[in-house]
Amino acid sequence: MCRVVDVRQAVLAKNDSLAATLREELAARGTRVVNLLSSPGSGKTALLERTLAEAMSRGLPVAALTADLATENDALRLARSGAPVKQVLTGGLCHLEADQMRVHLEDWLPSGTRALFVENVGNLVCPASYDLGETLRVTLMSVTEGEDKPLKYPTAFGLANLVVLTKMDLTEAAGFDEDEFTANVERVNPGVPVLRTCAPTGRGVAAVVDHVLAMCDGAPPHQPLLAGQHLRDHAHEHGPAHTHVHQQDHLTVR
Repeated sequence: MCRVVDVRQAVLAKNDSLAATLREELAARGTRVVNLLSSPGSGKTALLERTLAEAMSRGLPVAALTADLATENDALRLARSGAPVKQVLTGGLCHLEADQMRVHLEDWLPSGTRALFVENVGNLVCPASYDLGETLRVTLMSVTEGEDKPLKYPTAFGLANLVVLTKMDLTEAAGFDEDEFTANVERVNPGVPVLRTCAPTGRGVAAVVDHVLAMCDGAPPHQPLLAGQHLRDHAHEHGPAHTHVHQQDHLTVR
């Protein structure tokens, strides 16, 4: 008699256990994690650079861990904010996992950091299924990506505590329908806050920092309906299980 084992569920269950432990450990140190998810080209790095700079100007101790398949470009850009930054090169892995987080935070995360921003790999499928020990999960998309994006990626948007719309300066040129977008977000994640931003002008950056500050001060983030279900229940979006080789290459910028 053959027994079918769902490898994806086993992998995600192990990840969730590690993430829960990491969340508790970081909380004990006074650190909250903000996990940023988006497609490539959404303007995530540009917005994060402005957000880090705004947080630093307010005296909020922040740091950033940024993941990419290759290059250290994002870390160099984010370091211009003055915040401590570490680049993780995933070597082809399409998302971060909790065990990677633990390895890269060891002996690096500055003492007293209240908010750690994690810029996940640009991808709205794989990263959506992996808890990184975050307190706040933020899903971003630009107005150039289309109003139906939340419906196409229901897990990424359905598990978000906050949705951020970027590149608002291109709304008219892209023919973006904000009302339709808002309705689609509401369908997959009723009541989730939606912020509208534009990194070049700074629009909405203060609101993003306000949200993070409230979380650091103990305000409970929006709880999506999907949060009551285990992330592995949505692993079908991830596709077949893969065996990954994790590279530990990184660049630290202070």
